[in-house]
Amino acid sequence: MTASPETSASAPPKKDIAFREFVLLSACLIAMNALSIDPMLPALPDIGRDLAVTQPNDRQLIISVYFMGLGVGSLIFGVLSDRFGRKKVLGIAMALFILASIACAAAQSFAMMLTARAMAGFFAGASRVIAVSIIRDRFRGDAMARVMSLIFAVFMLIPVVAPSFGQAILWIAPWRWIFWILAILSTLILLWMLIRLPETLAPENRVPISVRSLLRTMGTIVTTRSSIGYMLASGVAMSGLIGFILSIQQIFFDVFDAQAIFPFAFAALAGSMGIGSLVNSRLVSRFGARRLSQGALLGLILINAMHLAVILAGYETMISFIILQSLTMLTVAFTASNFSAISMEPFSRGAGAASSFQSFLTTAVSSIFGSLVGLSFDGSTLPLTLGMLAFGALSFLIVYWAERGKLFTRPGHSALRDVGVETVR
Repeated sequence: MTASPETSASAPPKKDIAFREFVLLSACLIAMNALSIDPMLPALPDIGRDLAVTQPNDRQLIISVYFMGLGVGSLIFGVLSDRFGRKKVLGIAMALFILASIACAAAQSFAMMLTARAMAGFFAGASRVIAVSIIRDRFRGDAMARVMSLIFAVFMLIPVVAPSFGQAILWIAPWRWIFWILAILSTLILLWMLIRLPETLAPENRVPISVRSLLRTMGTIVTTRSSIGYMLASGVAMSGLIGFILSIQQIFFDVFDAQAIFPFAFAALAGSMGIGSLVNSRLVSRFGARRLSQGALLGLILINAMHLAVILAGYETMISFIILQSLTMLTVAFTASNFSAISMEPFSRGAGAASSFQSFLTTAVSSIFGSLVGLSFDGSTLPLTLGMLAFGALSFLIVYWAERGKLFTRPGHSALRDVGVETVR
């Protein structure tokens, strides 16, 4: 097994973790956010009733404030991990996330629920940001895109089963047990991480927390066209996904009157993203992250233009929605991991701060735009489809700017290829 030039220059960890276990653990760390969102989608009506929420669209705040907290937390924890190490900061934040989830389970008012959800999102920002930083400590470029795709493919198993999991809990217990079980599962992931994951940040790559170092990293991001461009494009593209998450329960409950099949339909839609991520992991080494993600954006625009035509012609049905939305989710999978890898290419030192800024920017942009889609729900699928189409087009324009009009190219740097994918043994 070979080490990448970047990792071979650093002292190897005293103990390592098998590559497959590394992928699985990283997927579980990132999946903590899906575990905090998807299982409670079927429970939103019950939560709203018990906590006296009168407006149906206001129930979306249980999801929206989580994303807002996630954005703020994302800005902080990567910087801390650059200074104090990935493992220590991640462990403390996960423990506090578990306490916030317990507070959600005990909430007696909507205000208390929203406060606890915002805190849970804040601390969950660490698992998202630091997991990406850990991956960047070992891989870069197309190699990182491939690893991210493998992780995302495993991660997508969570959204596939989560609504069914949440619905199963509602059949046998009150909605509060969704949060209790979330706390238990998060505790198990925390213990797994503490026992098995070595510290991946090399001592020479630790960055003191100072205004100068942060400004240097931020300056590199905003002056590197590909980094800031792909971060913005990722945030805009993910806005459609946030709008989907906020709207999907009402679409199946109110538009199609299909409460019974909602968990299974959601599994099919989320499963298409998992398939896309797995296919991307197979193809990215051959074609490159840029070619695949840019082609996927064009596909997303075309699919949603067709979907809009179907809706305006009056032919929208549950079947047409599931088929066209599944194809949309498939294209989104090709953008997520590839955009992240491209924007992180310049960073080995300060990867935590760069990942923090990336996560903050993408979450802030996607939360704002996605919330507008959710709040625009009018009893039809039109707002979601219009949002998907508009976000896809805007994201493509940003990518066009980031690449200075030269699309479907691939950097000629060997370090961005597949070297290093087997660094973790």
